[in-house]
Amino acid sequence: MNEDTHVFYRNPFTVYPVIARGEGAYLFDQKGKRYLDACGGAVVSALGHDVPEIVAALKAQLDRVEFAHTSQFTNAPQEELAELLADLSPGGLNHAYFVSGGSEAVESAIKMARAYWVQMGRPEKWMVIGREQSYHGNTLGALAAGGNRWRRALYEPMLYQRPRVAPCYCYRCPFDKDPAHCALECADDLERAILEVGPEKVSAFIAEPVVGATAGALVPHENYFRRIREICDRYDVLLIADEVMTGLGRCGSWFAIKQFGVVPDMICLAKGLAAGYVPIGATLVHDHIVDTFHNRRNIFQHGHTYMGHPLAATAGVAVIKYIQQHKLIERSRKMGEELIARLREALLDHPHVGDIRGRGLFVGIEFVLDRATKQPFEPELGFHRVLGETAFANGLIVYPMGGTLDGRRGDHVLIAPPFIITKQQIGRLVDLLVKSLDATVYKLRDRIAAAMLP
Repeated sequence: MNEDTHVFYRNPFTVYPVIARGEGAYLFDQKGKRYLDACGGAVVSALGHDVPEIVAALKAQLDRVEFAHTSQFTNAPQEELAELLADLSPGGLNHAYFVSGGSEAVESAIKMARAYWVQMGRPEKWMVIGREQSYHGNTLGALAAGGNRWRRALYEPMLYQRPRVAPCYCYRCPFDKDPAHCALECADDLERAILEVGPEKVSAFIAEPVVGATAGALVPHENYFRRIREICDRYDVLLIADEVMTGLGRCGSWFAIKQFGVVPDMICLAKGLAAGYVPIGATLVHDHIVDTFHNRRNIFQHGHTYMGHPLAATAGVAVIKYIQQHKLIERSRKMGEELIARLREALLDHPHVGDIRGRGLFVGIEFVLDRATKQPFEPELGFHRVLGETAFANGLIVYPMGGTLDGRRGDHVLIAPPFIITKQQIGRLVDLLVKSLDATVYKLRDRIAAAMLP
């Protein structure tokens, strides 16, 4: 623990190196050590570090105006960013409600769903249903919608209770199916949950198109979201796509939900929207929701001080234009295929690698004690933590997480490098990961061997 600081750190028992600068896919600490940023922090730095065009756009905006409250003014960057997002979004999602981050974007969507149904004369509809092993943010409303037990545990008395839906987890199907014999039972579980509490109470269902932090890039069955959309329409339930991690090219398309052939009622964005240059989030809202407010001449009773901030919106505009100019959506898809192929070549026969999955440059690796039975490591082993620390020491930054199965058991890492990563850097990433994994297994060898005894 560093006792000379006045910072309340995320983990006060960790000594953090001081970041000095970034360049492309690399970060450098104050001592000059170089790190390959293979996860963009928390899947944020989509373009890499120190992109001159983004920096120049931010400096130019600071020369004009740094802040004007959106209860008094709009601003040109906000207007331009909203237009760009409307042009890129699935049909009908033509309005952007800007906030400062992912949790705020989800919180806004949850409250907007409630306000929409009140406008529609159905005030009894308030409940938002999410899935087991989901995460949608750390504010109380977003945390309540999520289903990750570890994140919820401390705050459970403050969170509303509602049924949870089975995850779309093909590697560990909760219904003991395989993709070839799947009847979309995990999607139909939403209907069970809605009927359990009564359709008259349910305002929305929220889901990540590809599950991120809690389960490691879980890709659903190709028809999963079509069935979800049908169920939502049947029971007058809004569909919220949480694309805080997956949006803006991360999965090889502007929006991951587009790959599954449905249009949600709202999309939540953050992280890659400004690629880490300035904090920003957004809730994209379908016309039919916005029209309900306009036609009744009512406002959405909500708001944050820094919503629509000119500097944040400028970053969003610059990031989208940079992605378009450099064809980085296509690059994300192609480099993602390269990354998964290289990982599978290097790790698919590894005795402790259970599954490698993902879309675009959004890849998860799940680790197991026993490949044949898919038995996870015991949580007390801290496999993901040791792997993350070992990789970091080796100059590789990944996103390790535990509780993959149920919030307690299971280990995985997320890999989400910037879209500008090269084939050579992917090779280095894979080499460092294999080196770190082997070192982790060696460090824990005695405890692993004991766990494998009959």
